[in-house]
Amino acid sequence: MEALLSQFTFLSDQALQDKSFDPSTIEDLMKLFEIEAYNAWAAMELEHQQDVEEAEISLQQAEDYLDSVMENAMDEFRRFEEELERMSKAELDSLVKTAETARKMGNIMEKSAAIAAKKYIEAAVNSATASMKSAWKGLSSNPNKVHPS
Repeated sequence: MEALLSQFTFLSDQALQDKSFDPSTIEDLMKLFEIEAYNAWAAMELEHQQDVEEAEISLQQAEDYLDSVMENAMDEFRRFEEELERMSKAELDSLVKTAETARKMGNIMEKSAAIAAKKYIEAAVNSATASMKSAWKGLSSNPNKVHPS
């Protein structure tokens, strides 16, 4: 572009000094300016297109990285969730087992208490019966003592 400007300056000076100067020479130079401007625009457009493509590639890489990070995070969350569920199930199973054991123990204690109460009542009845028999025997063997007068 500098060479064209230098050429334009030269032709301008020549046009001012030479009366027989051909103006078509400047027209040809103006066409060269136009071609140079178009080439600069095309180069800038190409550079812009390359920048856009590089930006799209960078964006795709960033999206791929984000997808990868999100997938890893989701996998970790799923593993955490599965582990938490496994631990919760194990704790629930342990609580159910403990409750079942306590229920069985309670049933055994209830049966034991019922048996002990029945034996106690039988012993009390037997003791009362033995006392009554003994008292009756004592009264039967000594008829004077029954009637105090």
